[in-house]
Amino acid sequence: MPNNFHQKLINLLIEGDTLRDEDDELTTAAVYRRARQLDHDLVRRPLSDDEIKAEFFEEIDGHWIFNAHAFTHYLSSKNFLANSYTRFHNKIGLNIGDKFLRERGEVSLVWPYKDCVLEGGQTREEEKRREIFFNELLAQDEINRLFDPKVLTD
Repeated sequence: MPNNFHQKLINLLIEGDTLRDEDDELTTAAVYRRARQLDHDLVRRPLSDDEIKAEFFEEIDGHWIFNAHAFTHYLSSKNFLANSYTRFHNKIGLNIGDKFLRERGEVSLVWPYKDCVLEGGQTREEEKRREIFFNELLAQDEINRLFDPKVLTD
């Protein structure tokens, strides 16, 4: 996207007083917050320019739908404003690829000994012994022996 697209977007966003600071400059944090909240005043502004509308809106059955994800991604991937020191606005954390773990929407169940098999016993003497956990990678022979078919007698 050429630089004039960037400047047109800034000019559209700076029109109202709600996104400016005391120095009359556009406040990046306010733009992010209002975009995530789908603020009607903020969403209306890019609709007035066809080039910007084509980038951040999708037409579905004659209605223009605002793509807040594309808009906030544009704000974070570009060095949007000159007074912005980094593209990571209040974002500290782990990421995979270019997405933070919180944004990925995935869940990982993690607990101790998750990749282990517990050796159990059925006699009273074995109740007092320490539990033995066999790791699936390190003790494959012991695990195979535990899961082998057994012959029951008496």
